Amino acid sequence: MPASDKAPSAQPGVVVDPYRAYNFKLIDHGLMQAAFTRVEGLAIIVNRALFRAGGENSVVRAIPMQVSYPPVKLWYGVTDSDELLRWLFTAVKGRVERRDVSLALLNEAGTDHVRRWDFFGAWPCEWHGTPLDALGDELAIESLTLAFDRLELADDGNQAP
Repeated sequence: MPASDKAPSAQPGVVVDPYRAYNFKLIDHGLMQAAFTRVEGLAIIVNRALFRAGGENSVVRAIPMQVSYPPVKLWYGVTDSDELLRWLFTAVKGRVERRDVSLALLNEAGTDHVRRWDFFGAWPCEWHGTPLDALGDELAIESLTLAFDRLELADDGNQAP
């Protein structure tokens, strides 16, 4: 996004509203595969080692160690598309199909990416089907959990990996 199109940055006396958490999409090879209702677990964990430098007994320092990426859980409405389940069943059959996918946070109008996280080497590792209840009237929502090798913040918010 060109600098002239960006929202104003926070400055003293200027209120900049945060983006809404409900406007997002998952991008897989440039196509959105499902209408997602929720995403949970977006995180990076940098493990640390604590040590005391020689002669500085009152100071405990931390140095970064291994980086880990917890799986991300996606909730989506059941539709005619079974692409996500077919992807899962390749892993069930022992053939993990790794894909590069992105999670894009959209502006309030839903037209532009304002932030995008790129997941490299993603593959489905867990699925939970929708509860079925003949007396209920809720939407059919199931969840898919993705494991991945690496997570990066995209340099520009508009291009998929």
